[in-house]
Amino acid sequence: MTKQQTHIEFRIVTPEGIVYQDAIEQVTIPTATGQITVLPNHIGLVSLLRAGELLLKKDGQTIALAVSTGIIEVRPNSKVYILADTAERAERIDVERAELARHRAQELLKQQEHIEDVDFARIQASLEKELARLHVAKKYR
Repeated sequence: MTKQQTHIEFRIVTPEGIVYQDAIEQVTIPTATGQITVLPNHIGLVSLLRAGELLLKKDGQTIALAVSTGIIEVRPNSKVYILADTAERAERIDVERAELARHRAQELLKQQEHIEDVDFARIQASLEKELARLHVAKKYR
């Protein structure tokens, strides 16, 4: 008989390093196919992370992060690992900088007939990331 876990061993990593690592009660994650909530003893899965709001529950408190694209791995032994291009806690988001970046990306998208498909996808991903940052920052400040 397997032991039932009461917490999740959670870690989110970006190219800059570990953003958050701790034992948590649950995590709600934006995936390519929709939002999922992972509780202790969740079945294993691998999915794509999409830009959006990631919510951690620890000791009855909610910790919000803005994340961009990446990969999610949920292991059957209550371990969740996320490799993200970017991840930022709500209280650390510079709203003014995010607004400027969103505006720049929107202006570039308006010129789409002059840009290659690869550049268009990159600009669109940047816009999605900035919109997620703004949403999380404004919601939790």
